[in-house]
Amino acid sequence: MKRKLLIGLILGLIVLCTNTFAQTGRSGSTSRDSTKTAKTYLDLVLNVMSTNFNYGNSNTALKDYKKSILGAQLGVSFQAGITPSFSLVPEFYITTKGGKLKANNPLTNSESTLRLYAFELPVLARFHFSDFHVNAGPAITYNFAGSWKTDGSSADFSFSKADEGFKHFEAGLQAGGGYTFHTKTKRITLDLRYNYGLTNISYGHEMYNRSFIVSLHISNPWKTNPLGKN
Repeated sequence: MKRKLLIGLILGLIVLCTNTFAQTGRSGSTSRDSTKTAKTYLDLVLNVMSTNFNYGNSNTALKDYKKSILGAQLGVSFQAGITPSFSLVPEFYITTKGGKLKANNPLTNSESTLRLYAFELPVLARFHFSDFHVNAGPAITYNFAGSWKTDGSSADFSFSKADEGFKHFEAGLQAGGGYTFHTKTKRITLDLRYNYGLTNISYGHEMYNRSFIVSLHISNPWKTNPLGKN
């Protein structure tokens, strides 16, 4: 289901960007002269996530037992405008994520819910096409706590090199895009993004984080942009 959603998002972005390029070509030099550089924003954000795990070689056997859970990100997003069509976007979050397995699954047998609590730092390259944007970049995560709930009882994670131990650090990639609505004083940006975990977070099993992120930014631009290039 999430794979179809991601494919649909990518195809939609391609169509939107194609239309935007066509409009830009028709507008000619007027649109280029009207915008000296991309705006710079600093946002406090609360993001909603649909999160789950990929279990590597066991993922096919567990496919019918997997169930996504809701997660959240609380932190800051800084869009640093560099040129009219390009920005760098470092972000920092406290995030909750995880996944669920239904009863009788081959891994735990019982219904189980796993939750992770982490600090997350993505750094994205963002390309602007009029009011649309696409962005992608690496993300580094530090998992500082977690719990595994099975049959009504829960236990905290052990971050140690044991069969049931988990790893503090992980790396991933984030990619997606969105659209910005403008008012007289503020911008309202909707950003949809997919997080693809690259590194195994478990010592005893193959487990890679996966999440779909919905982010809404409402903010004022900086009055001066020290990073902009006219």
